[in-house]
Amino acid sequence: MIEYRLDRRSGVPTYQQIVQQTEQALRLGVLRPGDKLPTAREVVELTAVNPNTVLKAYRELERSGLVAPRPGLGTFVLRSLARPEAAEDGPLRAELTAWVDRARSAGLDREDVAALVASVLEQRFAPGPRPGPAPEPDTTA
Repeated sequence: MIEYRLDRRSGVPTYQQIVQQTEQALRLGVLRPGDKLPTAREVVELTAVNPNTVLKAYRELERSGLVAPRPGLGTFVLRSLARPEAAEDGPLRAELTAWVDRARSAGLDREDVAALVASVLEQRFAPGPRPGPAPEPDTTA
């Protein structure tokens, strides 16, 4: 079951953090179709947020077609956002894990790594034509 970790200092509204963490769990396969989300009461007890905040997040997830409430039973996942390429045992995750290990060995801390990744993501996913791999150097000269 998912456990929400909320950062009140992040500037991101609490309900949006719940939505984002749920979507991330769906992308990573932590949550799968048929899984039950924690009840609003359970989230309130663990995070000390207002129940209406949790319900607002769940309504947004429902509008997105990701979850559906079942009266008297709870809120259940309808569909996954997981892709095989992002699986926990997939090669991309292994490469990323190795890269993060190298970054830590080089002395970068969590915030450094997050800033570097965010910068590269911003550059590589910027609107406009997608940049491809760097061209091969010309060695015929």
